[in-house]
Amino acid sequence: MKLLLVTQAVDKKDTVLGFMHAWIAAFALKYEKITVICLKAGEYDLPSNVSVLSLGKESGPSRAKYIKNFYRYIVRERNEYDAVFVHMNQEYVLLGALLWKLWGKRVFMWRNHHAGDWKTRLAIALCDGTFCTSKFSYTARFKKNILMPVGVDTNVFTDKGGRRSGSILFLARIAPVKKPDLLIEALDHAAHSGTAFTAVFYGDALPKDHVYAESLREKVAKLGLGDRVGFHPGVPNTETVAVYGAYDITVNLSTSGMFDKTIFEAMACGSLSLSSNENLQGQIDSRLLYREGDAKDLSEKLSALLALSEDEKTLLRTACRGYAVSAHSLSSLRDRLFDMMSRP
Repeated sequence: MKLLLVTQAVDKKDTVLGFMHAWIAAFALKYEKITVICLKAGEYDLPSNVSVLSLGKESGPSRAKYIKNFYRYIVRERNEYDAVFVHMNQEYVLLGALLWKLWGKRVFMWRNHHAGDWKTRLAIALCDGTFCTSKFSYTARFKKNILMPVGVDTNVFTDKGGRRSGSILFLARIAPVKKPDLLIEALDHAAHSGTAFTAVFYGDALPKDHVYAESLREKVAKLGLGDRVGFHPGVPNTETVAVYGAYDITVNLSTSGMFDKTIFEAMACGSLSLSSNENLQGQIDSRLLYREGDAKDLSEKLSALLALSEDEKTLLRTACRGYAVSAHSLSSLRDRLFDMMSRP
């Protein structure tokens, strides 16, 4: 089977989308050929049965250029793929689905987000199937949707040891939707309750969020947390293994409709992964779940985890890694996607 995969970026050094490089490499083991169309291409090292075609964002923004190149590629390569897999961006389904249907190509979309609109519904209608990881995702309500593993390479994301006791990590894009301000509020509660900790925020902000990012630094200073809380730029996905492994706790603050991979990357690396994600209710230890949006409850859960003995933390880490490997590995995702997309 030959696949056309449409995604935002192919760049193993991308701080947000670098994971897609590992996905494509894993998928290449199952498919005869993969043609990737991406908005921008950076550094990549992929198997010989993978070809990468960029829409050209790396040479400067131009919506007209992107659309022209998109149609040029899907027409030129139409005999080189049997099915289409669009990752996250419904716009590509809206642009290409009619041609793909005319040529007899099956169309699938991966979309994992709590929000959606009429364009999302139209894209879903044009697809043969959709995939997401969260039962609270917008697409999960539709009959043609299938829930999938998150897809973490648990052979790469492993516990390297060397973590600092009492340390807390936030690793994500710096944006309101990721709620880093909620963690700062929780850290302030923890400080006033006498909890000893250090915390670090790793992530970059989009230009539209630069003011928001600066407001976080100002809030930390105003609360007198400057000696406990630090900020660092985002790091490529390939370098996050060492980052996760250096911290006692990794905090994820996204809504349940998103089910971020960082939750499971942290688990696989031995960092206690604390989130409010309702998909995890009944799946992991309740000590690793806080009430969504509740800074005080988050603070209390952080303090309780930090107070555990090393033996108790080790038991939790082992259980969490076991869950990440058994339920959300990249190999499991690859095999299930291949099975779904190769069915007649």
